[in-house]
Amino acid sequence: MDSMIPILQILIFIIFLIMFALIGLYIYLLKPKAKKEQEMVSVNEAEENEKDKDKKSENYGRFQGELTQESIYQFMEFDEIVDNMIVRKKGTQYVMILQCNGVNYDLMSEQEKISVEEGFVQFLNTLRFPIQLYIQSRTLNLRDIIATYKSRVDSLATEIDKLDSKIAQAKVQGNRALMEKLQFERKRKVNVLEYGINITDYVEKLSSNKNVLQQKTYVVVSYYSAEIGGGLENYSKEEIYNMCFSELYTRCQNIASALATSQITSNILDSEELAELLYIAYNRDEAEILQFSKALDSQYDSLYSTGKDVLQKKQEKLDKEINIDAIDIATDSILKADKMKQQEDLTRQLNKDQKVKERALELLDTYEDQLDPRVYKLAKKEVEKTIDERQKENAPTNKVEEQKKIEAPRKKIVRRKTSEN
Repeated sequence: MDSMIPILQILIFIIFLIMFALIGLYIYLLKPKAKKEQEMVSVNEAEENEKDKDKKSENYGRFQGELTQESIYQFMEFDEIVDNMIVRKKGTQYVMILQCNGVNYDLMSEQEKISVEEGFVQFLNTLRFPIQLYIQSRTLNLRDIIATYKSRVDSLATEIDKLDSKIAQAKVQGNRALMEKLQFERKRKVNVLEYGINITDYVEKLSSNKNVLQQKTYVVVSYYSAEIGGGLENYSKEEIYNMCFSELYTRCQNIASALATSQITSNILDSEELAELLYIAYNRDEAEILQFSKALDSQYDSLYSTGKDVLQKKQEKLDKEINIDAIDIATDSILKADKMKQQEDLTRQLNKDQKVKERALELLDTYEDQLDPRVYKLAKKEVEKTIDERQKENAPTNKVEEQKKIEAPRKKIVRRKTSEN
């Protein structure tokens, strides 16, 4: 037994060594996995941090809370627009704005420049109240101008069509003086039409450039209800409003007259123009896409969207049909009456030639005894030949072509009216 104890101790020691070796090997094998997990965690944290930064950068400057009516009014910094005035700070401040039209200072002579400078100095010396100068740059929108040009060009084309019909009628009637006058008027309108088409094309090309800007200068005049003096509680809200309006209007008129000495014209903005000014100031990017005037025309500020009544549409369509039928009937009646007149003139001319022939033959019969028989016969033949030639000259040669020329303006008018319908 005593000899077995050292052997058991050695075995136990070996077992402990093996256990420690296995534990060390296990720990050694677990270290790479822990490192990988830590690296993965750090990578995920880095990605999340980058995403948070991206979200913060995307939402930078954006309002993240809930918008209420009170917060919107605080952001807009004005209460309402009424009677050409901007009301601010719960009716304690009133603002009226003047739009100024600039002068081309560089193209003036030295004497004119001096007069402008002296006038501006005089304007500054006459100021007895604070003002603000505001300059707003707007993208020049030429769509309305192009639409106006096109409508004028279309109206000119319509007038030329009417002149063509009048010229055709004057030609049929043989009124040379009227025809020359109408042709001169038509030539003038054609020149204006060509010039208008060229101007429209030029403006359309100009509108394709989005860098065309327009600068407008404004003078902002303010008035505070506290300037009235003490005892405001003795006045009603309407009385305070009227006094502020009168004072603001007087100040603006004084500024306008003082600026006039510098050859600068100015006018007070009305309520709609003030709304457009603020609309562009608060919506600088969207103002180019959705114009303020278009928004008003579309009645975005209305509670109801209204359209034409069905009966009204039917009545308008009926009026157009009546107009087209009346033009056709009037033109046909004119053509028929003119044709009847031509036939009557032709019949009258033929009767006249026949009477002239009969009278000439009577005269030859009267002097038959005094003439040589052969001369008498030749004279009768010559009378008949002369009358026949005269009748051939007076007879219309190409009625079909003349009728086409007469009917062409009428068809053109009816075609245009039908396309409008």
